[in-house]
Amino acid sequence: MTNRKMQKQQYLETKTRAGVYAIRNQITGRALVAGSTNVQGTLNRHRFELQHGQHRNARLAQDWVKHGESNFLFDVLDMVKPSEDPAFNAARELEMLVSLWRQEIPCVGEFGYDQLRNEPR
Repeated sequence: MTNRKMQKQQYLETKTRAGVYAIRNQITGRALVAGSTNVQGTLNRHRFELQHGQHRNARLAQDWVKHGESNFLFDVLDMVKPSEDPAFNAARELEMLVSLWRQEIPCVGEFGYDQLRNEPR
């Protein structure tokens, strides 16, 4: 098997982790706090879209251009802990974690980039 094929196979076998992330502007203090079933992949997508001028959040995209990439932090804040309990609901757990972190980090209105509607993940 070639190195490229092995890398592709490893990528396909890598389990994704659900979690809460934040994108923070160090100049204005604004933040986007959200959750994803693939937290690292989602952060990578946000960074890629911002770097290529294609981000769906207009305010975040404008600040990215104005303040520059070096003034933004991309952080994984929390991860959903896997459970063997058959009653465990990972989606509900993720929603709860996002809600808790949004109380901790101002991210709506003037303080942030979060919109009142749900953003596509």
